[in-house]
Amino acid sequence: MLVRNTYYLNSSLISNKISIYLGSSNISYIIFVFSLILFPFSIFSEAKAENITFAQAVEAAWSTDPGRAELNTNYRSTSARARAAGSWFAGGPTVSAQYFDDHAVGSNEGYTTYQGGVSVPLWLPGQGSATVEVARAEALTIQERQHVARMAVAMRVLNTSASVIIAERRLAIARIQKETLEKIQTSVTRGMHTGEMTLADQQVVASEIANAASEYSLAEEQVETATSALRILLGRPAVPDILSFDNVALARDGHTPTQALEDNDPRVRSARQAVHTAEAGLHLAKTSFMPNPEIGVAAIHEKQYGSPWDDRVGVTVSIPLPSDVRDVPMKADARNKLAAAVSQEQQARRNVRQELAQVFSHLTATKDIFRNSVLSADSMNSRANEMSRSWRAGETSLLELLRARSAAYNALQLRNQAEVAWHAAIIRTLIAAGEFQ
Repeated sequence: MLVRNTYYLNSSLISNKISIYLGSSNISYIIFVFSLILFPFSIFSEAKAENITFAQAVEAAWSTDPGRAELNTNYRSTSARARAAGSWFAGGPTVSAQYFDDHAVGSNEGYTTYQGGVSVPLWLPGQGSATVEVARAEALTIQERQHVARMAVAMRVLNTSASVIIAERRLAIARIQKETLEKIQTSVTRGMHTGEMTLADQQVVASEIANAASEYSLAEEQVETATSALRILLGRPAVPDILSFDNVALARDGHTPTQALEDNDPRVRSARQAVHTAEAGLHLAKTSFMPNPEIGVAAIHEKQYGSPWDDRVGVTVSIPLPSDVRDVPMKADARNKLAAAVSQEQQARRNVRQELAQVFSHLTATKDIFRNSVLSADSMNSRANEMSRSWRAGETSLLELLRARSAAYNALQLRNQAEVAWHAAIIRTLIAAGEFQ
C-alpha cells in the first residue's frame, strides 16, 4: 500500500513517470492535491494490508482457490486410472462355485458334485494400450484445465485490485473535496457577517457540502467492499502493486506473435487436449469391438453311485461374440464426443482470437485516454485555481467557483480511473502472453 500510494507523493517523481509513460505536461496541482491526502491515507492502509507483487498475489489467490482442490483430486484420480489400466488383465478375477446332489429329486442315490473355478478377462488386441492412452489424455486435460483456472484467478486478482485502488483514490478525492468546501463555507460565513455574502450563498455551499459528505460515505463503502473482496480472494490482507507495470514491462514481455498467443492460451490448449482425449476414446471404442473374453481354471469333485470319488481339473474359456446392439452405440457415442470436442476447440480459438483483438485495442485506447485525462485534469484544476482567485477578488460568483471545483474533482476522478485502467490493460496483455502461469 505504501509503495503504491506514494506514487503521488513526490512531484518530480510523478513528472518523470508521466513523461516516460506519455510525455505529458506539468500536473503540479494534481500532485499537490494527492500529496495532501494520500500520505496519511497510505500510512493508515499500510497498517491493514501489506504490499505484494502481482505475481505473489496470483499465487496466493491460487493457493486458496476452492476449485484447485477439486482439479487436483481429478488429476490424481485420472493418474491412478492410467496406472491401473496397465494391468495384465482387463478386469478382476471371477470366482464361481457349484454344488449338485440328487436329494432334491427324491432319488437319494448319492450323486454329489462340487465344482469351482476362477477366470480373468483378457485384453482385446490393442485395447490395453488404448485404455492407458485414454487415462493419460484425461490426466493431461485436467492439467490444462488447471492452467485455465489459474488464468481466471489472475483475472479476478487484477480486476479486484484495480477496484481497490480506484476506490481508495475516490475516497481521497472525496475527502479533499469535502475539506475544501468546508473552507469555502468558512469564508462565506465570514462574508455574511461583513455583508459581502448572502444567505443564498451560504445555502448553496451547505448543499454542496451535503453532497460531498454523501460522496465520501459512498467512497468509504466502496473501499470497504473492494478491500473485503480482495482479502477473501487472496486469503490475507494484501494489495498487489499493479501500478508498477508500465511500457517497459510490456516491451520486455509483450512481443509475442498473435498466432503464438492464441496457440498458447490455456483455453485453447485445454480444448485441443480435449480433442486428443476424444480421439483416444474413439480408438478405444474401435479396439473394444466385442466383450472381453475370459480364461480360467476349474476343478470338479464328485461322487457317483457305486463308484469311488472322482476329481477333475480343466481350463475354461468364455468368448462373447460381437453384437451391433453393444458396439454401434459405443462407437457412435465416441464419435459424438470427438465432434463436440473439435467444435469446442474451434469456438475456443474464435473466442480467444476476438479477446486478443479486444485486449490490444483496449491497451491502445487506455493509453490515449490516460494521456488525455492527464491534460484534462491539469487544465480543469488550473481553471479551478483561477476561479478561486477571481472569487476572492469579487470578480466571479460563488456558484461559478463551486461548479469549477466540481468539474476539477470529476476530471481528477476520471484521470485516476484512466491511469488504473491503463496499468490493468498492460497486465491483461501480459496475462494473454502467458505470464503468471
